[in-house]
Amino acid sequence: MKPIPYGIASYKRIRTKHCYYLDKTHYIPQLETTGDFLFFIRPRRFGKSSWLTVLECYYDLSRVEEFDFLFKGTYIYDNPTPEKNSYLILNFNFSGVNPEVDQVEESFNEYTDDCFYFFGIKYQALLGDEYFRMMEGKKSPHGKLSFLLKYVGMLGHKVYILIDEYDNFTNTILSTVGQTAYHELTRGAGFFRFFFNVLKEAADKVDSGVGRMFITGVSPVTMDDVTSGFNIGKQISLYPELNELLGFTKQDVINILEYYGLESNNLLPLMQEWYDNYRFSSQAEQSMFNTDMVLYFVDHYLRRNAPPEEMIDHNVRIDYSKLRHLMVLDRRLNGNFSYLREIIETQKTKHTQVVSSFPVEDLTKRENFVSLLFYFGLLSYTQEGALQIPNETVKQLMYSYLRRGYEDVDVFNVDIWRLIGLVKEMAYQGEWRAVFEFLADEVKKQTAIRDYLTGEKVIQTFLLAYLSVTDYYLIRTEVEMGKGFIDLYMEPFFGKYTDLKYSYLIELKYITRSEFTDEKMKEQLTEAKTQLQQYATDVQVIKRSQGGQVIKLALVFSGWELKVLERC
Repeated sequence: MKPIPYGIASYKRIRTKHCYYLDKTHYIPQLETTGDFLFFIRPRRFGKSSWLTVLECYYDLSRVEEFDFLFKGTYIYDNPTPEKNSYLILNFNFSGVNPEVDQVEESFNEYTDDCFYFFGIKYQALLGDEYFRMMEGKKSPHGKLSFLLKYVGMLGHKVYILIDEYDNFTNTILSTVGQTAYHELTRGAGFFRFFFNVLKEAADKVDSGVGRMFITGVSPVTMDDVTSGFNIGKQISLYPELNELLGFTKQDVINILEYYGLESNNLLPLMQEWYDNYRFSSQAEQSMFNTDMVLYFVDHYLRRNAPPEEMIDHNVRIDYSKLRHLMVLDRRLNGNFSYLREIIETQKTKHTQVVSSFPVEDLTKRENFVSLLFYFGLLSYTQEGALQIPNETVKQLMYSYLRRGYEDVDVFNVDIWRLIGLVKEMAYQGEWRAVFEFLADEVKKQTAIRDYLTGEKVIQTFLLAYLSVTDYYLIRTEVEMGKGFIDLYMEPFFGKYTDLKYSYLIELKYITRSEFTDEKMKEQLTEAKTQLQQYATDVQVIKRSQGGQVIKLALVFSGWELKVLERC
């Protein structure tokens, strides 16, 4: 059996270790005809770095002798383009730059110095010693880059520039230090702006040594800022024909499971729920699985004959700090936080237009905030062209952002370990009352949260966020069952916890404080009980409980206060 290439980004290493590899080389000719200077965004851990190493191996003129070993059995081996092995490769991966604001420029200089030096060593036979002598006289990264491109062009060669994680350190500085420090890098005399100015100028010159560029990252914001509106090349991230360039299709995942003898384990539905449903164009026909998550899952399953303890690989998590500066201003939650909460409530957004480029000043505009969530992989297109949360992994991340947002501004902060223990008792012992009473008591103690708990939907989302601190349950909202729509359905996660005994149907009722009366409360409770009896007869509820006990709970709130907590 071929090893799973989990955690391996280098295409050459994948081939050397004879790992399982899904051939994407049929996209090479397509990209050549798409344009010379390409900018491609995908969420974390979708295979961007690995794809750049495919391009490096294919186009590098120093790897002519390796071509058969690297590409035999792939599409491009039988269908090579005239540009095969015809470029000098200049690589940058800016995740190697220290993002500390007082060290970033020095780190950038040191990192790019290494890139220019080892480029010279690799192609010394073509460049000659003159390259090193003249390079020593250049002091700045943009000066050295400009010289390199002119020098190579003078010799009649072309460079393919590959830039990975182009926005890594700028995003970190923006989210941790702020816009002023970020602007110093990307505006005016900022060193990063000058670096990209050289790329812009080289792309326009007839005798430049630049032949092609491929730039990747997770956001278009930095590129818009350093190029004054993104005019360095084609932004191809939203092209429907490139939807499948990175990631796995459903058939790809089926093939992987079959290759490793796992097709009879009924793993596909579980993997679809957690890792599928990414579409990177409103016109894309197929949904995509996250590459890393599929490999992570299969790797764990082969070693343990069970799903991983944590269904979400830490490598794919978008750090809360990357969004914090968009939602928190002067220790207060702003409109973007409210909008994020609204998206979590409905699992989708009314905005369906993804903006291809926007400057940092416009990030707080709602359409740009939605676009950023899309580029981060937190929203994705449906087959109908709407934008929604794609899968259970992203739902869990969204719930954690909601909790972190409340904690960040001291609105609501609970003992999470205590809550985890209570939810475990709820799952295994049917002790449900303690969970809701714990949260209700904390709301009474922490008065700041009360301003946010207005309306049934908001309270429903609040409970979602805190009931999701463990993964014992797949918590579903507004699911159609028994000719109605349940507020919260806590479905046991039997794919991982086979011994769970309890599932929960929860109906919420809300009465404003000004309208509250005992009579109205009784009416709402009676209505909730009727609905719950109806939901409990649903065939899917019975099937998904797998013989366990289905507990029906009615919760009546007046404002922020839990007035009734009753089993029906």
